[in-house]
Amino acid sequence: MPTQQANPSVNLNLVLDQVAKDKGIDRAVLIATLEDAMKTAAKKHFGQDRELEAKYDPDKGVVELFQAITVVEEIVDPVQAVNQISLVEAHKKGMEVEPGDELVFQIFYRDEDAAEAKAQDDQYGDILRLKTFRRGFGRIAAQTAKQVILQRTRDAERENVFNEYRDRKNEIVTGIARRFERGNIIVDLGRAEAVLPVREQVPRETYRPGDRVQAYVLDVLRESKGPQIVLSRASVNLLTKLFEMEVPEIAEGIVVIEAAAREPGGRAKIAVSSRDSDVDPVGACVGMKGSRVQAVVQELRGEKIDIVPFDEDPARFVCSALAPAEVSRVIIDEANHAMELIVPDDQLSLAIGRRGQNVRLAAQLTGWKLDINSESRVRELREFANRSLGSLPGVNEMLVETLYAHGFRQARDIAEANAELLAQLPGIDPARIPSMQEAARTRMVEDQAELSRMDYEREQARIAEARRHPDELSQPERMARVRGVGEKTIEQLILAGYRSVEDIANEKDLAKLGDVPGVGIKKARQLKSAAENYLVEEAKLRAELNAERGAMTVALEGGAEATKSP
Repeated sequence: MPTQQANPSVNLNLVLDQVAKDKGIDRAVLIATLEDAMKTAAKKHFGQDRELEAKYDPDKGVVELFQAITVVEEIVDPVQAVNQISLVEAHKKGMEVEPGDELVFQIFYRDEDAAEAKAQDDQYGDILRLKTFRRGFGRIAAQTAKQVILQRTRDAERENVFNEYRDRKNEIVTGIARRFERGNIIVDLGRAEAVLPVREQVPRETYRPGDRVQAYVLDVLRESKGPQIVLSRASVNLLTKLFEMEVPEIAEGIVVIEAAAREPGGRAKIAVSSRDSDVDPVGACVGMKGSRVQAVVQELRGEKIDIVPFDEDPARFVCSALAPAEVSRVIIDEANHAMELIVPDDQLSLAIGRRGQNVRLAAQLTGWKLDINSESRVRELREFANRSLGSLPGVNEMLVETLYAHGFRQARDIAEANAELLAQLPGIDPARIPSMQEAARTRMVEDQAELSRMDYEREQARIAEARRHPDELSQPERMARVRGVGEKTIEQLILAGYRSVEDIANEKDLAKLGDVPGVGIKKARQLKSAAENYLVEEAKLRAELNAERGAMTVALEGGAEATKSP
């Protein structure tokens, strides 16, 4: 009894339908790819010179092969002999054709078509010359179909992933850390894997396999092995996107993030404005009892965030960006897009920030070059400028004022200036410019020595002031040493009943401290923390200075005893 064979055509139809459905691939695309692959395999098997075509038959569920043969008067080119038939030969076969006609023959290669293949070889075998090639191609065709479908499935999956995440570029995604490759973190996003490169990681953050990772989609690259999704935890855009997620007013466009600056893992600043006069942009971002900004801080693992109001006036904007420091005066240099900021002496370290962080972020946020000086430093520099510039020939007090107003601070600036620029300044005789610049070059050496001496004396004074015994300081002086507390804040705190650092540190009701004019709930939290830190450092300094005084007393007493001894 003959064995009944399964119909592969039905299986191929089912496979195409299933793959198209499960993988989201257009069935027509699958069929076109299958036809191309079968044509390539057939040319490789039957001969590259043959004019072959592959066509999928949906009724049978198979890819059928066809060869086109052209009728010619006489076969001239031996290479094209497999694709041509002479007019005489065609007539012998009983074909009513003319030169130029094209005859299409189906190539039967499946076992099910063995009868048709035999009949074709008997009748047209001398034309097609396929008999020796048919055997074995059925197996090749099956393997080709399998490989094409598998490859196309992989390619389609990659393309789908690429298209999905290409549209999610510049968004925030959440995944699971799976493994580590040369410092890079591989993050499982569900349908795809993404990479969090070392350069886009925050130095203080650490992850273990299985940890949740929320990151910004920095880029989606089309690679040969599949799309590469590049994530970032260090991008400033992660900060702005987190605020968009937490603050509905930003998502709705009522509040706008005008600028943002960030040093990942340390501190960040954002400038916000409102399109609705009834909506406070800073308050909207902070949220009730700081809930919204705290959610962002928590996601950034404790990174401190300053939210400042945006202002069209660059000077006001820069002053806000330097918060919590207070600015006394601003000198704007439009030509160089720079500003010189003058702050009270007790606000200088606060304005600059730890390792210059506050002023760096303010410069990034505003886009201006910033130079910060204390009021005493400005006075020193002004007196120095009067001495340096006033020593030059032909420069009187009025001309010193003119030079200072135009940015000339010392003789070096005159020596290195363009003579044509100097000639444009009122009060300068162009004929005296060469002698003035020559004298300025001579004065430079003396100026440098004086500047070095001034820096040394200022540093010594700073060290001496920093090491004053706490018991010698008045309460306002102690409060002035607390980070974020300036003269105006001290006045307001004293009026509100906070007369010592201890009063601030021991305050349990932050809302009450925040009610002090010019403080607010956010600064109240910062002041309380700064006061607590100051008391710890003050205790250490007091113990250190007491120990030094004790040692000095013992040494002096020992010396006195030695003097009294005969």
